[in-house]
Amino acid sequence: MNTTSPHTTVASATPRQAAATRRVIDAPTRMFHWLFALCFVGAYLTADGERLRLVHVVLGYSMAGLLVFRVLYGLLGPRQARLSLLWGKVAAAPAWLRSLKAAWWGTGQAPAPVNWRQGQYLAMAMTVIALLAVVLPLTLSGYAAFHEWGGEWLEEIHEAMGEFMLWLVLGHLAFLLTLSVLRRKNQATPMLTGRMEGKGPDLAKRNHAWLAALLLAGVLAYWAWEWQQAPQAAPTRVSCSRDRHANDC
Repeated sequence: MNTTSPHTTVASATPRQAAATRRVIDAPTRMFHWLFALCFVGAYLTADGERLRLVHVVLGYSMAGLLVFRVLYGLLGPRQARLSLLWGKVAAAPAWLRSLKAAWWGTGQAPAPVNWRQGQYLAMAMTVIALLAVVLPLTLSGYAAFHEWGGEWLEEIHEAMGEFMLWLVLGHLAFLLTLSVLRRKNQATPMLTGRMEGKGPDLAKRNHAWLAALLLAGVLAYWAWEWQQAPQAAPTRVSCSRDRHANDC
C-alpha cells in the first residue's frame, strides 16, 4: 500500500527555488564604475609615446567628464548613490579604530566584538573617495602638460599622480580578492549585476537603466566626435633616392 502523501510528491517535484537577492547598486553607478575603469586602464597603457598620445588625452578627458557625472549624481541622485553616504562611513573611522584597539589591546575586560563588515565598508569608502579625489589633479596636470603650459615639473606631477592612482586601483583589487577568498564569495558580483544574495528590501529602489544607457551613449558619442576631429596622418612622401620609379621625382 502506498502511504506517500500527495503533498510530499508535489514538494519533491518542485524545482529548487533560486536564492533571494536584492538590488544594492543601480545601473548608472555600475556604468560609471566600468567606464571609469576602462578609461583609466586605456589612459595608463597609452601614456608613453607620441603615437597614441591623442588616445591618452581623450581617455583622460573622459575620466574628467565621468567624474563630473558622478559628483552630480552623488549630490542629486538617489539616496544609495549619495556621496554623503561615503563620507558618513569615513566619519565613523575613529569609532571603529577604537573598537579595534580595545579588542586587540584590551584592559582585561571583555571587549565588544569588532564589526568587521563595518571595517570593510570603511576601507571601500576610503578607497573610492581617494580615487575620485586623485582624478581632478591628474586630469588638470595632464591638460596643462598637453598644452605645454609649464615645464617638465608638470609632466612629473602628472606621472606621479597616475602611478599613485594605479597603486590605489591595485590595492582596491587586492582587497576585493582577499575578501572573496575569505568569504568564499565573489565580492565584485554586485558591481556586475547590481544585486547581492540575501533577503530584505532593495537598497536601490529603482535601477535607472535609462540613465546608464544615456551615460554610455554620451561617452561613445564623445569618442566618435574626437575621432572625427583627429588630424589625419599626412601621406608619406616617397624619397627619390629610395625609389627612382616615383612619378613625382
